[in-house]
Amino acid sequence: MVFPDYHGGSIANLMSSIALAMGGWETGYQPLTQLDGERLGRVRNLVLLVVDGLGYHHLKEYAPQSVLFSHCVDSLTSVCPSTTTTAIPTFLTGLPPQQHGLTGWFTYFAEVGAVLTVLPYSTRLGRMPVDGQVLNPRQLTNVPPIYDRLTAQSHLVIPDWIAGSTFNQAFTGRGRVRPYPHRSGVQGLFKGIRAAVDTGKERNFIYAYWPQFDSLSHEHGVASAAVAQHLSELDQGFAQLLERLRGSDTQLLVTADHGFIDTTPARTLRAADHPELADALMMPLCGEPRLPFCYVHPDRTDQFERYVKEELSDVATLFHSEQLLREGRFGLGKAHPRLRDRIGHYALAMQENYVITSELPGEQPLSHVGVHGGLSPDEMYVPLISLDCRNDY
Repeated sequence: MVFPDYHGGSIANLMSSIALAMGGWETGYQPLTQLDGERLGRVRNLVLLVVDGLGYHHLKEYAPQSVLFSHCVDSLTSVCPSTTTTAIPTFLTGLPPQQHGLTGWFTYFAEVGAVLTVLPYSTRLGRMPVDGQVLNPRQLTNVPPIYDRLTAQSHLVIPDWIAGSTFNQAFTGRGRVRPYPHRSGVQGLFKGIRAAVDTGKERNFIYAYWPQFDSLSHEHGVASAAVAQHLSELDQGFAQLLERLRGSDTQLLVTADHGFIDTTPARTLRAADHPELADALMMPLCGEPRLPFCYVHPDRTDQFERYVKEELSDVATLFHSEQLLREGRFGLGKAHPRLRDRIGHYALAMQENYVITSELPGEQPLSHVGVHGGLSPDEMYVPLISLDCRNDY
């Protein structure tokens, strides 16, 4: 079981390095020692490419001869839970869940009395879009975008279908959005990065995001042939990007929001199949299927704990959510004022490759092959790839 290393080995510490280098902002988290802070502080273009779902162990095992892995200098931990909904806000704000307060795909927001699907920014029940004019996502995090704290010009090279979303617009700030057509593939991504690097004469921070590795891993499994083919194509595009950037005053960083683990239907549990467990819950499971947060009726805590101990101890480890908070699993320092509301009373850390879900009316049962959000090494560790484009490689 791997928890984030916020003391110098997580994506939050990577963002601390970037914040110091491009704006002199101290996030409250130690910068990475693996990166040359003086170099980052002088470089004209600092590029951060986030490949959604590209775990360190997967890259090392399945693509050890890749250009990407040849420039991998270390591994980092994600945040907790190890999922897009908690990690992407860390890249967009520079801060982990301890401060931004977003805790999973389904997060319960007590202040508005609703469970929201955070990144699509919709209600869970019925998937109705939340009007950003009524409830802006920034109101739920209480932190500004990192781009408003930097002195360098910021660019967001992101798919066009994400660029105009309510959630993304809330965290763009002063950044310049450079959408690329989702049908253009990896070439569109790398073309957008090159265009941002060629912009003006001022210093540039360029955040680029690639989602397809994640979507293919969910559908086919991270160990599938489809994902292997995609990773090969991504690596080829990355090699071409390096040639285009060769000799430029550019530092290129690549990482991910989380890794993956493949599951099976036999290891996909449903709360409805455990009626005594479901009876103890005040609401459907929140968080992630690999790390669900459980809101338990105050009169049924004994029932809940007994059931987990007797029936689920082989597949899940039970934590009091307050323990996770106290031990700094979501981050360090002062917590978001609503964080306790958003992590339930208990958390179930699913073992091996088990998941557990609960469905609302209209929701389809989870059918993903590849899953994430848990505390396994495959999910938690992501690569730290770093390349100084002035040098030969």
